[in-house]
Amino acid sequence: MKYALKVDDKDNVVTVLSHIEKGETVSYLDNGDTKEVVAQNDIPIYHKIAIRDIKMEEDIVKYGEHIGRASKDIIKGFHVHTHNIKDHRENLEEKE
Repeated sequence: MKYALKVDDKDNVVTVLSHIEKGETVSYLDNGDTKEVVAQNDIPIYHKIAIRDIKMEEDIVKYGEHIGRASKDIIKGFHVHTHNIKDHRENLEEKE
């Protein structure tokens, strides 16, 4: 069994704790419940895997923080990295 880390309820990705091969099952804790996702491609150690479908332009949330936006639809179980995330920075001046 392979494992991943989910930190916040808002997270839509988890961080894998070892190299994952396509087809392997990855387990993670979600509010005390063990959940699983099947890897749809190889995922390097400490990279992210989608734990649900993420639509294009939707925020990617890791550790409760927005880390970018999906540059295309991402299917549950797919590797999430620079090939399918685009930078999105908040304009803090607009919030003042």
